[in-house]
Amino acid sequence: MTQDIDTLHLADVLRQKIEAKAAVVGIIGLGYVGLPLARAFRQQGFPVRGFDIDEQKARILNAGGSYIRHITPDDISRMNAGGGFVASSDYSLISTVDVIIICVPTPLSRHYEPDLSYIVSTTEAVTPFLRQGQLVCLESTTYPGTTREVMRPILERSGLVAGKDFYIAFSPEREDPGNPQFNTSTIPKIVGADDPVSRELALAVYEKITRVISVSSADTAEAVKLTENIFRSVNIALVNELKLIYEKMGIDVWEVIDAAKTKPFGFMAFYPGPGLGGHCIPIDPFYLTWKAREFDIATRFIELAGQVNTAMPEHIVRRVGDVLDQHSGRGLNGADILLLGVAYKKNIDDTRESPALKIMDLLRARGARVSYYDPYVPEVPPTREHMTLAGMKSIPWSGAEIARYDAALICTDHDCVDYKLLAQHAKLVFDSRNAMKDFAGYQAHLVKV
Repeated sequence: MTQDIDTLHLADVLRQKIEAKAAVVGIIGLGYVGLPLARAFRQQGFPVRGFDIDEQKARILNAGGSYIRHITPDDISRMNAGGGFVASSDYSLISTVDVIIICVPTPLSRHYEPDLSYIVSTTEAVTPFLRQGQLVCLESTTYPGTTREVMRPILERSGLVAGKDFYIAFSPEREDPGNPQFNTSTIPKIVGADDPVSRELALAVYEKITRVISVSSADTAEAVKLTENIFRSVNIALVNELKLIYEKMGIDVWEVIDAAKTKPFGFMAFYPGPGLGGHCIPIDPFYLTWKAREFDIATRFIELAGQVNTAMPEHIVRRVGDVLDQHSGRGLNGADILLLGVAYKKNIDDTRESPALKIMDLLRARGARVSYYDPYVPEVPPTREHMTLAGMKSIPWSGAEIARYDAALICTDHDCVDYKLLAQHAKLVFDSRNAMKDFAGYQAHLVKV
């Protein structure tokens, strides 16, 4: 009975801190998810401590700078005011916070299996400093069961018991970088936990920054995020396949979709492209397919969608090579190719899983000399998959520069690009995003791919 009273007391203390906005929120992983989340909590008056293994990030933030385009230095300065936000790589300071929110990457292995190494290493780093009365929330996208099967046992090595001495929940990130309509404070949060006290406390925390939807368990919350991204992956794969079919028939898939979406019911518009990018949509479906094998379930539909989307860069490169061969008689070998956009989607500086990087590697493998222009990405950052591209710099944007290339390939359709200049000076333009739709007068050298 004493333990139950103690448990209730611990929860009450944390609940009171949350309601008074006196609870210290610690966010681990200060990237595209963690930093906007830190900003959202600071805007509501919470003291926030940020943690990242990258010491340079901590130095930049503590000096009032930013490394994410849509989080400005002014944002960081406001966060830092009065010591309200401090960044560190010292995980021992975890003991000083009340709420621990983990926002670390969850990539795939070379064999398309979940790589939970960041979640595991972060949880192991937290465990020695875990204390009674803390709430731990995981936001990283993962397969159903991760919070319960992976995180909880590691945290309980501390000698503390989940749901009694500390509290644990899952709330998937739903960030959409580059979308001015939605941000951390306007996107509803899903919250799931395996005991009512943990769920209640997690709801209380997130309700301070946005609208919250409660689900019955951490497993369910994990499944919600996968479902959202699998939905997008499958539908994008569908229109990518339709594009290939209609291309052979001489039908413009973009015109088809624009006409179809006029139906006021039963149709939702998705658009083709050169492949899938970003940290979630190309990766998340494989988390579920891997977990499904444990239950002897073959996820044929989901895997097929992944295969279609993964194959799009190869299709684009083949198409460019074929048309160049018809146009100049030499194909890709020795050709100078300009890529427009290396970010994974328009109007952002994020290159994670960008199909443009894959396309650049494939073009190089075919003997092409490749350059790129991206106003948001002045230099290609290091990546595990495309190390040879690291350090490449965006070219100057001018008519004379564009005219130097045998062809330009639009991979990312940033709104700020002068596409008319491209149409006027490029010898040949391959458009994978329908960015050139308004330049009918230049159709002779525009090719949709």
